[in-house]
Amino acid sequence: MLKVAIQMDPIEGVDIHSDTTFMQAMAAQDRGFPLWVYDFRTLALEDGSLFCRARPVTLKPVQGDHVAFGEEVRLDLGNDVDVILMRQDPPFDMAYVTATYLLETVHPRTLVVNDPAEVRSAPEKLFATRFAGLQPPTLISSDPVALADFHARHGDVVLKPLHGAAGSGVVRLRADDPNLEALVEIHATGSRDPLVIQKFIPAVEKGDKRIILIDGEPVGAINRVPAQGAVRSNLRVGGTAKPVELTERDREICAALAPELKRRGLIFVGIDVIGDYLTEINVTSPTGAQQLKQFTGIDAAALMWDVIEARHIPSA
Repeated sequence: MLKVAIQMDPIEGVDIHSDTTFMQAMAAQDRGFPLWVYDFRTLALEDGSLFCRARPVTLKPVQGDHVAFGEEVRLDLGNDVDVILMRQDPPFDMAYVTATYLLETVHPRTLVVNDPAEVRSAPEKLFATRFAGLQPPTLISSDPVALADFHARHGDVVLKPLHGAAGSGVVRLRADDPNLEALVEIHATGSRDPLVIQKFIPAVEKGDKRIILIDGEPVGAINRVPAQGAVRSNLRVGGTAKPVELTERDREICAALAPELKRRGLIFVGIDVIGDYLTEINVTSPTGAQQLKQFTGIDAAALMWDVIEARHIPSA
């Protein structure tokens, strides 16, 4: 029996019908695993031991009455639990990066999913660039001259923050759009991170496919369709989830990624595919598992726990 701690945003506020972390937690509880939840801001490293303030939870599928808490405890993440799910939402900022450093002090003695060092070294839009031939034309830069040159060469483009999430800050610029310079300036006032500029893929009007991979293997997909006239298809900004089948090209993309995902210990991953192109590899807290189960009956959370149980080596 595995003892599981979940590093996540407040569980009280989740939508139990759409939240992937809640689904993963319920699947663990169904297997009889004791569960604790904690906020990454309570992590504390002292004399080589990593602790947090955590609350044991009992869950049930009743929105608004879906969690009961036990008394808060000081949890030794290196000795008191077997598995940690790192599931707090981005932004992928220095606080997030620091949490990966802290969790790295207990992994793999305590199995962290996903591997914190590999989460840190695989920023989602940057990681995708490692796989030649899978992406549309893409440039990552803070240089306004390089960004303007890319826009001039490719015309219709999409501009987005490198470490943005859930569609935040994504804009489309057509070939004759004069606003690139101003958008770069606005971004620079609040961030020193680069921007991503990518050739626009017209197929996005038919949807942005989220494919879930467990230990490198695709288990299914949903299609996120943008609202009429919109570019962003993310569910949090008005996209609609629809059922979809994996194509031969989807499977080619997954096969190209699989060896590296397995090597890095990235067990639960969601990739984004528009038309024939890979656009992102999500390794922080990928979503879509609830919708996948609703459409197909495929339980990605249960498949994840199958892999974790097979991989876990009990302490001596």
